[in-house]
Amino acid sequence: MQVHPVSFIHIQSSYWVISGLALVLGAIVHQADARAFLVFGDSLVDSGNNNYLATTARADSYPYGIDYPTHQATGRFSNGLNIPDLISEQIGSESPLPYLSPELRGQKLLVGANFASAGIGILNDTGIQFLNIIRMHRQLEYFQQYQQRVGALIGAEKAKRLVNQSLILLTVGGNDFVNNYYLVPYSARSRQYDLPDYVKHLISEYKKILMRLYNLGARRVLVTGTGPLGCVPAELATRSTNGGCSAELQRAAALYNPQLESMIIDVNRKIGSDVFIAANTHQMHADFVSNPQAYGFTTSKIACCGQGPYNGLGLCTLLSNLCPNRELYAFWDPFHPSEKANKIIVQQIMTGSTRYMKPMNLSTIMALDSRT
Repeated sequence: MQVHPVSFIHIQSSYWVISGLALVLGAIVHQADARAFLVFGDSLVDSGNNNYLATTARADSYPYGIDYPTHQATGRFSNGLNIPDLISEQIGSESPLPYLSPELRGQKLLVGANFASAGIGILNDTGIQFLNIIRMHRQLEYFQQYQQRVGALIGAEKAKRLVNQSLILLTVGGNDFVNNYYLVPYSARSRQYDLPDYVKHLISEYKKILMRLYNLGARRVLVTGTGPLGCVPAELATRSTNGGCSAELQRAAALYNPQLESMIIDVNRKIGSDVFIAANTHQMHADFVSNPQAYGFTTSKIACCGQGPYNGLGLCTLLSNLCPNRELYAFWDPFHPSEKANKIIVQQIMTGSTRYMKPMNLSTIMALDSRT
């Protein structure tokens, strides 16, 4: 039998259309089955929500993003990729879009969402100087809204399963010290509480946030502590004596982080499951802050981008000092780690021992959850 060339082309093009459709449908089904990644917190994990807000807490202009794949500022407080980007890479997922991004619709919702907003803290009065930011209670309201949007896309039952099976990252707490208690001498909170009582208050408020997340369906949550607050270039520039870390802010971190870990263990015990995973980011940072050369850095005191002592004053802008090689600096700007430092942190989140991750690291979680 002779096949007419035109018929053959038609059959072939139909085959490719059907195959293409199958591939697209397959991708949608796969994405619906893939693990969503949801991010809550502050500037350490904000991927650009503040770009859409009237606030000074923004990273939407050069030199932010100088090493990002597009070499454009995206709202990430980094020279390149931030911690959510790097975790996404490790779990084989796209980076979730900022919740306020107009691109977050349709199938993109199934990847997850990033609700984080620079400047926020555990307490609502943290970061008041930044005006319009997405405070923690609002991030949780957006999380509810997100679930409704996903439900409209794939049905309520599948949306519930997507949230239950999602990986969640929560990074908040540092600003409650640097942008609240220690923001100015004799701050309202420092007059209200001495430091140990303030830390207890933070932990009790944080516990409410964790339980709210759990009640909204969260079942796997990475909770990070604060870094060595007194050793960031901003604090060295304003509080350091003889180049040492600020003793008062180091005391705050030393009080806060162990109590956070204890609270997480207590919450898991009450729930009867390891829902919340404590990531000891204090130790992860302290490793390269105390011995930068061991990690390939020339300095962990001077920021790559900034001005003044340690490049620790003001914002990172077009007019700032800018280092030519970001790989040599543990800190990108006065407060935030460089992309290279973020990679070290994420490696410990993935494979670190119980010194860094309790009760287990993310690789173990992924292996356990893939069996259920």
